[in-house]
Amino acid sequence: MSPDVWMILAFAGLLIAGVPVAFSLALSGAVGIVLGLSPDMLATMGTNTYNSIAKYPLIAIPLFILTGLIFERSGVALRLVRFAQALIGPRHGGLALVAVLVCMIMGGMSGSGPADAAAVAMVMLPSMTKAGYPKPFSATLIAASASTAILIPPSVALILYSIVVPGVDLRALFAAGLFPGILAGLALLVPAMLVSKRYGWEGGTPIEGAERLSVRSTFKQAIPALFAPVLILGGLRSGLFTPTEAAVVAVAYGAIVGLFLTRELSLRDLWELLGEAAIISGVVMLIIALAGIFAWAGTMLGTFRHLAEWIISLTDNGVLLLILVMLAVLVAGMLLDAISIYLIMMPILIPVMQHFEWNPVWFGILLAMNIAIGQFTPPVAVNLMVTTEVAKIRLEQTIGWALLFVVAMGCALALVAIFPAIALWLPRVLGYNVD
Repeated sequence: MSPDVWMILAFAGLLIAGVPVAFSLALSGAVGIVLGLSPDMLATMGTNTYNSIAKYPLIAIPLFILTGLIFERSGVALRLVRFAQALIGPRHGGLALVAVLVCMIMGGMSGSGPADAAAVAMVMLPSMTKAGYPKPFSATLIAASASTAILIPPSVALILYSIVVPGVDLRALFAAGLFPGILAGLALLVPAMLVSKRYGWEGGTPIEGAERLSVRSTFKQAIPALFAPVLILGGLRSGLFTPTEAAVVAVAYGAIVGLFLTRELSLRDLWELLGEAAIISGVVMLIIALAGIFAWAGTMLGTFRHLAEWIISLTDNGVLLLILVMLAVLVAGMLLDAISIYLIMMPILIPVMQHFEWNPVWFGILLAMNIAIGQFTPPVAVNLMVTTEVAKIRLEQTIGWALLFVVAMGCALALVAIFPAIALWLPRVLGYNVD
């Protein structure tokens, strides 16, 4: 067998053996270097790992992770839930609607699905359970809704996509993700409301431990949270700051909100959050760094080119191949995190995308929607793991509900695939280059 085949087999074998993705990438890349190039070329591993993370836009990733942690600790989720519930009022499926809306707004602050799932689940699950919603349904709905964070800007996944795919404007990606993110949220809301009405689940129970508040008073409390996405997106659109600088602004704004407005964040808490964000960011950066070894080896051996040529040879029908690619990414999303998927699959998919002349911004949004579905689809389902832990239930109990929401978001994905203007209209209106 050729060295590139040995490299792919080594990667698959290490994953099956339970080796973490980062080290699987590095070790399989080393196998490819030794068998296909020369053992002496192992000296390039240090340079490759450094070059993988020595990119200015990557600074935004740890900063947006920190932003999500700060807003979670600042009591922002509770204030958003109170406002949304006061706005919607008591009705069948009211709390389900609140959960989806709050997850979407929180996604506009942190860009991280698991962080949003944790924040909203802590606030919403007790109230939904008290109102008669089964815990498996509530946990799955929140996990699915939190996955829209990968689409609604700022999105950590889209930041990475803009780095991996040359020539893609991150601002255009952020703008392109807005309407598909909203569409995905609405798609989840439809079955949630229908099921709630069918079983008579009431949505008028107040948030546990909180008095029933008026729309005006809850709106005043929610203003700092609602202003965060406006600040980030408005600053990007006006050119006041770059996407990387937007992450710094978001951290500073979140700290001000927590320390001086909600006053639920202390300097000690802020110090602890800095450490927590550093740990999470370290894991992310380690994956990116070690993936550089795999990417360099695959490029030098021609592995990615060979795989891309094989994929292209499957069919001349671009639509059929797009469906096959989406199914492959969906399966990958059930097993791997978004960062690993981008780093592993994009070197293969970029030549395919260029061959069929797929719009890179539109294609990036399709990938993000697919990966979002994977975030609440067992067996891995990172968002679902978070919400089931909060709900104190087993992951297996949520499979039926998860399949329902997979179908719903799959319909939203199909609409964006059939009508690219859903993603591309806004960046074109804003004057970004998406062609």
